[in-house]
Amino acid sequence: MFQKSIAVIAGVSLALMSGCASNPDDQQSDTNRTAVGAVVGGIVGGVLANNTGNRSKGRTAAGVAAGAVAGGLIGKSMDDREKKLRAIAADRDSKAMEVERLKEDVVRVSVSAESSFDVNRADLKPEFKPTLNKVAEVLQSDAKQTIRVVGHTDSAGSDDYNQGLSERRAKAVGNYLIAQGVPENQITTEGRGESEPRASNNTAEGRTQNRRVEIYLQQM
Repeated sequence: MFQKSIAVIAGVSLALMSGCASNPDDQQSDTNRTAVGAVVGGIVGGVLANNTGNRSKGRTAAGVAAGAVAGGLIGKSMDDREKKLRAIAADRDSKAMEVERLKEDVVRVSVSAESSFDVNRADLKPEFKPTLNKVAEVLQSDAKQTIRVVGHTDSAGSDDYNQGLSERRAKAVGNYLIAQGVPENQITTEGRGESEPRASNNTAEGRTQNRRVEIYLQQM
């Protein structure tokens, strides 16, 4: 019964989120996502209350209310940070920095290697640091979050070299964010080398897209 309830939640969540995913920059979409967080949180709270022995009306209602508040707060918090990150990205070339809302509680920031590193180097370009300073200001705003920094390369060079370069670049971004005040215990870094291309490595344009660092912000 509990598993069936969770399955229902998943279905409702997908239906609601698909209905408000039309335009991430639209203010109405922000409101809708926050509302979805509250509704889904309320459903989760009610189901958990009923499936953990708290079946009295009072306790079930309390579970619904608590879940709705938590879900709504997560949605609103992520909406605010997504909007700020998009404003930062808008100040740069669209190919240099992209912001994408992957799930209600996950935002991904993709930074091209061309804008942030010299060829075969893992030290940040000085001209990119002001942008990363602004990103760090947004990431400082919530203690209840995890930040995962992932480096990627194209397929030029050996697998071992690309893996090491992707790790060093992710580490460089992570260390810089920490130096700007983002809590160290919230950040993890990893390299994926050439294993997760976004485009074909057979063209120069595709290889450019594949050389990147991604920052995943997730609400806990």
